[in-house]
Amino acid sequence: MDISSCFENALVQLTAAHQKDPNMENWNNAVYPAEWLYIQRITERMETFCPNASEELIVAANCQHLYRWEIDRKSFPEGRIGYYKWRNYLSEYQAMKAKEILLKAGFDADFADQVKMIVKKENIFTNSEAQALEDVVCLVFLEFYLDEFMNDKSELNMATIILKAWNKMSEKGHQEALKIKYSDAALPVIKKALGL
Repeated sequence: MDISSCFENALVQLTAAHQKDPNMENWNNAVYPAEWLYIQRITERMETFCPNASEELIVAANCQHLYRWEIDRKSFPEGRIGYYKWRNYLSEYQAMKAKEILLKAGFDADFADQVKMIVKKENIFTNSEAQALEDVVCLVFLEFYLDEFMNDKSELNMATIILKAWNKMSEKGHQEALKIKYSDAALPVIKKALGL
């Protein structure tokens, strides 16, 4: 099986996996599986942010939030420590699921391991593809999910969260983030976080 066939097979399988998400989201007068909609947004942003992305990076982008709904946040303790335990477990779980799908699609272990490293965003400041994915993930969060995320958090808490995301982004990511049209509720928080 050639690389192109593996690539297409992987994307088909990843799409099918995301469409299994039982959580639904309304968007433009239609209802979609939430993680499938998320991946559409990631894909669109990746196409404009990294038009020459490698197959590894494109596949890694399509692995974001893979089977996320299977690991309930409530199954971990509340608070910051519980949150990080959940995030770390989820990272390993999603990377494992991604590798299973890629091997089944026909890729070899080296390709799958490369994708796994990008998915986990290891060494983002030295791995350009991991950095690009981090930028895209942050941009999609800021554009589509920031307002809902703000609902139960203080302005100070949100400013801290935004600043942490900002510090993980590249200068190119920063420039793209400043082009996003933020809501009237989100814009002051963005400005406060960034000292604008």
